[in-house]
Amino acid sequence: MCLTLAILLVSLVTGCGADYDKGLAAYESGDFATALREWTPLAEQGNISAQRGLGSMYYNGKGVSPNYKTAAKWYTRAAEQGDASSQTTLGVLYAKGLGVIKDNVYAHMWGHIAAANGDKIGDKLRDDIATRMTSADISASQKLASECIRKEYKGC
Repeated sequence: MCLTLAILLVSLVTGCGADYDKGLAAYESGDFATALREWTPLAEQGNISAQRGLGSMYYNGKGVSPNYKTAAKWYTRAAEQGDASSQTTLGVLYAKGLGVIKDNVYAHMWGHIAAANGDKIGDKLRDDIATRMTSADISASQKLASECIRKEYKGC
């Protein structure tokens, strides 16, 4: 009886829990409400892919009203866990002042970090932003990037 109860409880938890792949399939088919419902609890629990997915939904207004501040929140959470793609996108948000204060130093910093983590677009972002910065700003950005990497991307 205890074994039956345990199996029933596990199946209920598994059946009712959020599922990233279900959210991804829903997103790809245009069912953004289901994607949002599946990804939100996962993102809140720290799932990088779900955080990046929610960032994209809010950035692009897919199933939700565009909200750059909320997009920046989710991209920041993923970036702080080392997600290079989210680090690049966060740099873009800083470069454009979308959901965050426009800041080329932070845009360059996130591009630099993303590039260091292998993101080719981060490399291009960093180089593009550098053309609009003074050498003192670039130096400040590089110092911030080194500090951010040392802190394992937390609180950057």
